[in-house]
Amino acid sequence: MAVRKIVKIDEEKCDGCGLCVPACAEGAIQIIEGKAKIVNERYCDGLGACLGECPRGAITVEEREAMAYNQAAVEKHLALLKRKPVPLQTISAGCPGSTARQFKASSTAAAEKSSPASVTRLSHWPVQLRLVPPQAPFLKKADILICADCVPFAVPDFHERYLAGRAVLVGCPKLDDLNYYYEKLKALFAEASPGKITVLKMEVPCCSGIAQAVIKARHEVCEQVPVDIYTIGIQGGYRRESLSSKLSIKEFSIDDGKRL
Repeated sequence: MAVRKIVKIDEEKCDGCGLCVPACAEGAIQIIEGKAKIVNERYCDGLGACLGECPRGAITVEEREAMAYNQAAVEKHLALLKRKPVPLQTISAGCPGSTARQFKASSTAAAEKSSPASVTRLSHWPVQLRLVPPQAPFLKKADILICADCVPFAVPDFHERYLAGRAVLVGCPKLDDLNYYYEKLKALFAEASPGKITVLKMEVPCCSGIAQAVIKARHEVCEQVPVDIYTIGIQGGYRRESLSSKLSIKEFSIDDGKRL
């Protein structure tokens, strides 16, 4: 078991109203003997979509050692409950501002009329890997960009160079649980059937974890999908690696003649 985020229910505060049950898309919460309980740690993704539904403030998210989230187990569990998935628009991780939505990104024509640096290429919300539901429509058949959250600060033309035309997922392998990333990415790839995957990570050693999680998840779910991995330098420059259908790196090249 690894340390990760998971929902905690204070049974002293819980009055058994049951409002949290339909708010949990994975069916991890049930009312047992008049109290809300997590029936299996594997069903809880730790996002906390149920937090905002509890009128007693009995639900929080804690970080502790727990069984890894298992999407396959969740699907079997929901099938046994004969429960349909929660509609996408209702999945908001406990905050209306995190509701999944898709919108039209600024076009190339708009960029040509103004400075490219002033035009956003973001086409959806949210962007945090922990908040994006696997069934998000903007991921379907997309070129998915998985980005360490420090990268945009080191790339001046991030929107034009990397974000345009891609669905982006952002995370920090240093601060988050890599096992969770691996399970979440497997679920995302299985649902989305992406056309291509691009990974952006910083040159610092701790950042390599996000690429490792992507490679492992892709190998398990969609081995034939091509992957480009860019290592961004803290002071500029980047290195690019490409994966074929194999788990290991097949090709390696330096772009723009810049070495880290």
